[in-house]
Amino acid sequence: MNAMIFAAGLGTRLGAITRTKPKALVEIGGEPMLKRVIVKLKNAEVSKMIINVHHLADEIISYLRANDNFGVDIQISDERSLLLDTGGGLLKAGQFLNDGEPIIVHNADILTDFDISRMLDSHIESKADATLLVADRRTSRYLLFDADRRMKGWKNIMTGEIRSPWATSTDSLIPLAFGGVHIINPSVFPLLENYSDSPKFSITPFYTDMCADLYIKGYTPAEAFNWIDIGKPQSLIEAENIVSGLRPILPQE
Repeated sequence: MNAMIFAAGLGTRLGAITRTKPKALVEIGGEPMLKRVIVKLKNAEVSKMIINVHHLADEIISYLRANDNFGVDIQISDERSLLLDTGGGLLKAGQFLNDGEPIIVHNADILTDFDISRMLDSHIESKADATLLVADRRTSRYLLFDADRRMKGWKNIMTGEIRSPWATSTDSLIPLAFGGVHIINPSVFPLLENYSDSPKFSITPFYTDMCADLYIKGYTPAEAFNWIDIGKPQSLIEAENIVSGLRPILPQE
């Protein structure tokens, strides 16, 4: 099984913390987030991982080398010359992941404890092109799904903007927040290659624009789970509470 970890971000919302340390190496409960994600994926029997790097890339590379890549086949997708964002980063990394297997994609700044093996089982069973971790939580921008959890579009609730190949109204659609973990099949790459004239682009607009051509499924774990983006100083405190067992798990529908 293959995986990609997004670890190239600048982490500007964390201010002084990430001026001298890449966001992927910010520690929660005494362990860098990158290690937490690698171990999570390794426990799900992922044997090959691609990690993209940009900001303070040498620190990440040295950290992996010092820990013998945690016993996993890890390749580096070097974005030091240009930060490619999530869509461009995934496309560049695809050259390392060409064995036809699904790819688990995980942001290095997402702390979560759901069973990713169950998500993979659901992805394979559904025959989806892409499966996205989603949840009913507050955000300013939602992905939109029908009753069968097929993605139908995107909505910004602050501006009212809707993007969808089908809908101009969201009345019949379910708004859910994307959790920064997704699983894609190789069938995604031909469309990804032709999506943007720029090598730098985000994966979310790609999913929004291509959801009529691809079967993109939303997945919410049956069990309650913890989830937090550690990209803000307040989130670091909340994440510490999670690993210390001081915060209740996120209730689901």
